[in-house]
Amino acid sequence: MGKNLHDLRKSYEKDALLEQELSSDPYKVFDQWFQAAQNDPAIEEANAMSISTLGTDGFPKSRIVLLKEIENEKLIFYSNYSSEKAQAIEKHPKVCLHFFWPSLERQVIIKAAIAKTSREKSQSYFNSRPRGSQLGAWTSNQSAAVSSREKLEEQLHQMEQKFDGKEIPLPDFWGGYECLPLSFEFWQGRPNRLHDRILYTIENDQWSFKRLQP
Repeated sequence: MGKNLHDLRKSYEKDALLEQELSSDPYKVFDQWFQAAQNDPAIEEANAMSISTLGTDGFPKSRIVLLKEIENEKLIFYSNYSSEKAQAIEKHPKVCLHFFWPSLERQVIIKAAIAKTSREKSQSYFNSRPRGSQLGAWTSNQSAAVSSREKLEEQLHQMEQKFDGKEIPLPDFWGGYECLPLSFEFWQGRPNRLHDRILYTIENDQWSFKRLQP
């Protein structure tokens, strides 16, 4: 299969990212950008982020998860602890998080150390989930092969019967991850591909930033 995509291009002209307008705190910049994304009707899930891990097979892999909370400067999401992603994190507890908001012509790239949240934190979030999502957590042996969609639906039906009329407990194999940022890169599209890139890094508990060439 061959396909020429040379003419797929656009000019980025919506905004600028200038040093004199930036906070010294990258969390404040992130919060401002995140609020703008939440308020943009063209963005359905502002909290959708790509997380990249280094797999046990030596290959990097990216997938989309949902940011659910920022607490004590840590970005938190939830997942299955027996998944391929979890196995990669167990072996190499460093990740890259990526937010892309095309309608704002913005990206944020975050390098972070990652660890499991407390069970209390996981329990609190699990209790807030819709019952269907709770059942889904019990149903899916995430990343394992399954013979068919029908088999997956059968597993769900079994869980519905198992917990019929009962409170659904937090699975031992499911919970939260907290990502502690070590760097933030803010990217704002600009004309002529001369995009704005501002990189924040931390040393001795102090953040500093510099401009990167596009």
